[in-house]
Amino acid sequence: MMLVYGALLLLIWSLLGWWVQQRTANGGYADVVWAYGVGAVSLIYLWMGEGVWLVRLVTAVLLGFWSWRLGTHILLRVLGDAEEGRYRAMREALGARIGLFHFFFFLGQGLLAWLFALPAFVISGHQGPVQPLWLLLGSVLGVVALIGESTADRQLAQFRDDPAHRGKTCREGLWRYSRHPNYFFEWLHWFSYPVLAIGAPGAAWLWLAPLMMWLFLWFVTGIPYTERQALKSRGEDYRRYQRTTSAFFPWRPRHDG
Repeated sequence: MMLVYGALLLLIWSLLGWWVQQRTANGGYADVVWAYGVGAVSLIYLWMGEGVWLVRLVTAVLLGFWSWRLGTHILLRVLGDAEEGRYRAMREALGARIGLFHFFFFLGQGLLAWLFALPAFVISGHQGPVQPLWLLLGSVLGVVALIGESTADRQLAQFRDDPAHRGKTCREGLWRYSRHPNYFFEWLHWFSYPVLAIGAPGAAWLWLAPLMMWLFLWFVTGIPYTERQALKSRGEDYRRYQRTTSAFFPWRPRHDG
């Protein structure tokens, strides 16, 4: 029944997000719905579960902090800036049909949130025995990923806050080694839960979570739209960045020409 309750909660949350989007004409609220929705439903699963308390606690701390940080980061961006480029492009392309599209798009975000909360559901029923090695490895992976993603976001924000950097590409800190270090650490984050769930019934399916995240970031909502917008706004400077810097996995920069 917990899965049904989670689905109903996310349905209401998605419809609320769609309503806010209708009033503000900002599709960026879809990302807020997803980030906060995953965290809220995951914490409910972990609270109501009867699995080993230590594994549930570790998972709750990781997922709770991840959801709060990412959701708040996106919400502040949505509140403080104009509608993100990829959502503006959707609005321009669909015209009068954008309202219907957004309705189903927000419902889709709710469905994705339900799917990405499944690791917490599996872990909530993990009866053990718990292997200290997997508990430690999962915790370290989660913490490293959270630190990496928050660092990348902070470095980019500091770069953009300097008026002298207008029209330029951030190559500082983690952005020197990857064009999308925030996406890389987001992807890494989802490896922690299959590791924490090792030994639980259905745990093998959780390895699909990082695979799904990689597919979305690489082919759907992440890199393609972000790079298209960067080329439009920064032109040749971003093309040089593409030639010298790894798209996803952090690596030493190449020489241009």
